[in-house]
Amino acid sequence: MTGEKTNNGGVYKEKPVMNEKSKFRFLDDDLETIIDIKPVNKKPEAGKAAGLSKKHKLFENKHLKEGLRLFRIKRWEHAQKEFSQIKADSFTAEEQAELAYYNGLCCTKLAQYDDAILYLEQVITTGSDALRSYQCRMAIAYIYLITNRSRMAEFELTRLLNNGFESTALYNSLAFSAYIQKRYKQAITLYEKSLSLDNGNATALNSIGYILADTGIDRTRGLQFCRKAVEIQPRNAAYLDSLGWAFYKCGETAQARNWLKQALDAAPHEKEIKNHFRIVTEG
Repeated sequence: MTGEKTNNGGVYKEKPVMNEKSKFRFLDDDLETIIDIKPVNKKPEAGKAAGLSKKHKLFENKHLKEGLRLFRIKRWEHAQKEFSQIKADSFTAEEQAELAYYNGLCCTKLAQYDDAILYLEQVITTGSDALRSYQCRMAIAYIYLITNRSRMAEFELTRLLNNGFESTALYNSLAFSAYIQKRYKQAITLYEKSLSLDNGNATALNSIGYILADTGIDRTRGLQFCRKAVEIQPRNAAYLDSLGWAFYKCGETAQARNWLKQALDAAPHEKEIKNHFRIVTEG
């Protein structure tokens, strides 16, 4: 068991259940595709809509402009250095929250998760932009998921859902949280909700297919979902592996070998693919 500090100073106990297998299977490596984080360099008019003045000091800052340019080309460490040079002592609360937003994104990208949560919570506390608050809560939930704090992630995601927010990313994240806690049927239901919003969502299709096949709940149906995911993203190693494993679970070893070989060619160092391929070929 590991202890997690709560806001009131207590300890929230939770056994970490996520491993590299589940991370590879259900979480995309690119954070932007999971929570749609795309920082925008707001123009003064946009700033005014968020309660900021037309002479918003932050938007005029050369370090902010350069930092955003570096962020967009995925040079996050250099972007962070630019943001760190911005002197925010004279900024308003809204301006400081804006800077915290960009710092939070950089810290998330650089896996500086404790700092990221602090920055993102600062944005949420300001509360000047509902959509940005949603985005930051999704980022925090993502951080909790990949750092073995699934119940805290679930708390953040459920709060968003109760506040009227609904998206494929939210349902997929909730489903993943249920999956790693071995609540498989609940995970399937949540992935189905994601598909009700977007029936071509490859993450949900692959995830529900893998769970159905791997757990034996409905192997044939699981195979169908895995096929659809591969049709949408035919070069995705995780999806190719899911399809191969689903074929294996359905007793079609030759097909399983074929798809797992393609997955292995696409990601030769991925441990789970190598393990699946070994099981199928030796079997």
